[in-house]
Amino acid sequence: MWFVFALLSAIFAALTSILAKTGIEGVNSNLATAIRTVVVVLMAWGMVFLTDAQGGISNIGKKSWLFLILSGLSTGASWLCYYKALQMGEASKVVPVDKLSVVITLVFAFIFLHETMTPKSIAGCFLIGAGTLLMVI
Repeated sequence: MWFVFALLSAIFAALTSILAKTGIEGVNSNLATAIRTVVVVLMAWGMVFLTDAQGGISNIGKKSWLFLILSGLSTGASWLCYYKALQMGEASKVVPVDKLSVVITLVFAFIFLHETMTPKSIAGCFLIGAGTLLMVI
């Protein structure tokens, strides 16, 4: 089931890029990011209440709070940079560079989470990197 959700995530991410590139025309990238963020916040809290998950807030530990906050700051920085890049460049070039996050995530997972780096994942990282370079030049 994880694969279905991951695939849906990729589809929605692709739509996000196209919709954002169209919507950001003539709009300050920081303002556009803030508008997008408000929509995401409303949608996320809507899902929390829809699934009756709000009671779990009191069970979140200090370490989880810290890393969730840091993750949120990282997401915000990513979105601000992404919207600025989209505003300045072509979506067909910005998006592949943004997707280098896959390669960077695999490297970080190996270093910080001690996940296994297999020959298959190394080859995949190389191919994604080479594909990105090919698309951008």
